[in-house]
Amino acid sequence: MNEDTINLLRECNAGIKMGVKSLDDVLEHVRDERLKNLLLRSKDIHSSLGDKTHEYLLEYQDEGKEPALMAKVMSWFKSNVKMEGENSDCMAADVITDGCNMGIKSLYKYLHQFPGAEQKVKDLTGDLIRAEEALVEDLREYL
Repeated sequence: MNEDTINLLRECNAGIKMGVKSLDDVLEHVRDERLKNLLLRSKDIHSSLGDKTHEYLLEYQDEGKEPALMAKVMSWFKSNVKMEGENSDCMAADVITDGCNMGIKSLYKYLHQFPGAEQKVKDLTGDLIRAEEALVEDLREYL
């Protein structure tokens, strides 16, 4: 166990929590059934990656990390205030796309910030990045 491994896991853990919460926030406003299914599938993928992150955190005897309070407040505001408009499906795609892009950027930053992390944790981070990138691509038709 090393600090880079724990730190990268904590950041992945916090990001996944944030992503799942954002998906939950927008799902209640989505009208299009295909979009709803896409977001539910993404939530399942994120939850599965979150389970793997928790498994690793337990292995390293760490409790993880909660998302930053300001990030949670901004996400809630963006998800709930913007979603009250006419085109909630477009706004849901917009909100989630922005969140994914921020997540991708942060995850790459953390990979570089914690280069000594164990390979399995780097691989998990890569899986999370690919999940976010795939979701962004799938959401383009709804923007």
